[in-house]
Amino acid sequence: MSLDILTYLFIGGSFAIYIGIAIWARAGSTKEFYVAGGGVPPIANGMATAADWMSAASFISLAGIVSFIGRDGSAYLMGWTGGYVLLAMLLAPYLRKFGKFTVPDFVGDRYYSSTARTIAVVCTILISFTYVAGQMRGVGIVFSRYLHVDINTGVIIGMAIVFFYAVLGGMKGITYTQVAQYCVLILAFMVPAIFLSMQVTGHMLPQTGMGATLENGKSVLTTLNELSVELGFNKYTDGSKTTIDLFFMTAALMCGTAGLPHVIVRFFTVPRVKDARLSAGWALIFIAILYTTVPAVAGFGRVNLIQTLNGKDNAGVEYTQMPSWFKNWENAGLIGWTDLNGDGKVQYAAGNAFAGGKPAFGEGTGVNGERVTTNPANGEFNAAKQPFASEVYVDRDIMVLANPEIAQLPDWVIALVAAGAVAAALSTAAGLLLVISTSISHDLMKKTLKPDITDKQELMYARMAAVVAICVAGYFGINPPGFVAQVVALAFGLAASSVFPVIIMGIFSKRMNTQGAVSGMLVGIASTMAYIVYFKFMGGTKDQLFMGISPEGFGTVGMILNFVVAYVVSSMTPPPPAEIQHIVEDIRIPRGAGAAHAH
Repeated sequence: MSLDILTYLFIGGSFAIYIGIAIWARAGSTKEFYVAGGGVPPIANGMATAADWMSAASFISLAGIVSFIGRDGSAYLMGWTGGYVLLAMLLAPYLRKFGKFTVPDFVGDRYYSSTARTIAVVCTILISFTYVAGQMRGVGIVFSRYLHVDINTGVIIGMAIVFFYAVLGGMKGITYTQVAQYCVLILAFMVPAIFLSMQVTGHMLPQTGMGATLENGKSVLTTLNELSVELGFNKYTDGSKTTIDLFFMTAALMCGTAGLPHVIVRFFTVPRVKDARLSAGWALIFIAILYTTVPAVAGFGRVNLIQTLNGKDNAGVEYTQMPSWFKNWENAGLIGWTDLNGDGKVQYAAGNAFAGGKPAFGEGTGVNGERVTTNPANGEFNAAKQPFASEVYVDRDIMVLANPEIAQLPDWVIALVAAGAVAAALSTAAGLLLVISTSISHDLMKKTLKPDITDKQELMYARMAAVVAICVAGYFGINPPGFVAQVVALAFGLAASSVFPVIIMGIFSKRMNTQGAVSGMLVGIASTMAYIVYFKFMGGTKDQLFMGISPEGFGTVGMILNFVVAYVVSSMTPPPPAEIQHIVEDIRIPRGAGAAHAH
């Protein structure tokens, strides 16, 4: 059976399951649409949370980022994993006890203000749109390769699928769909990882294979360092980011995780506070399976990529013709080659293969069959002045998807990876779109603008909002501001600077009032958004960075500003009403605690 037929079977079969579940579990009320009726078992909710959490950034892009930037990629691993622990232990049980559907609902009631609620809605929508853009881009990448369409068409196909089961099923349909998606994506990530580990190191477990000794008598990391230096790259274990930037980026990812609306809402779908803790524990186990495997997949994939692009097979034996996978990804527009020295051979090294950076594909074919993009002008490439100049552009986001082909694994493994990548992207996209629609229908319409609307009208507004959200998400998927993981990192920065501080202070500070919360959110989100827009869209240069902090790490600065402004403003304004202070005490202290000592 051909790879194309296997891919259609795997992706088509998984879609049939997802859509079948969405029809079976379709929402009939706002409670089912928003929080799945509040009756999801902890282990199922743990799997659904893991699928919601492990997006296209985790499945497709994380190993690719780590593979290309080495040590600097540890910020993503530490930030996202540590952030989930922070969320599970510090926030989830208290928010579940508060008993509201959404983050804006919590903010609006805790800070007794429709203004605070509206600002939280705006922050939630900004975060979710930035995040969902990365998911749609991931779907486009998968479909462009395996369905032989361009990335833009792939994004549109993904939009249609998400529309069907997110708009129809609501949270109830999405929850049980995500359980199935977790099973698909974890199989799709682990099976090729085990194959790769066995092939490169002889170890079955990728986690132990990463520390193994290769046939050359050296470890995986030592081999990677030597290969990288030989080709003019930095050592794999060295980074280009400063320590302060790495720290700020890790903190932004960590606190942003704890403030992500689509993950927080998952803890409202279980019956009791105890179940929120249990489902958090299950989710952490399910997430750890993938995250502890990522460094190994990145390392093994990088070794294979370097050897293959420089004319060697997995055993290190030279060959004269590039394998078919190179042309497949070249046709998908995610690999580009310009024959700088005219020798007809592909050469991969440090340096830029194209004038003007990332190439625009589809401009014809060169004399040696390469995909010609923006070729350097005559004389720009000079071997004496530029000893390391790559002839190849490789999109980082293809690493996990291309790994099985590079390693010459069976076709069914390649098809499984394609199905897993789509599952990862669509599970998170659906959760995010639900958050956007809920924020608009429940928090903006029902709670603020039109409090008299019926349950049926609110559900209609939720579905209309989801349709608009899918269209906007598709646009950003077609025109993304970076690689998938980088786009997602920006969403975490926005969450860290706006939502996280206001939730933490709302739970742990009785003194925090409306004025402090509103001021802090406005300063946090505005400063972070301005920094991101300036450096990502308005041509800001590296030497203009504040303390050398990248846009992905600036969310930590915005968070600090939020805390400081909120504290100062709240201390200069009246305290919250007594009933609000009692609510805050009740969230943190179990009922009956200390009753024996009451006077």
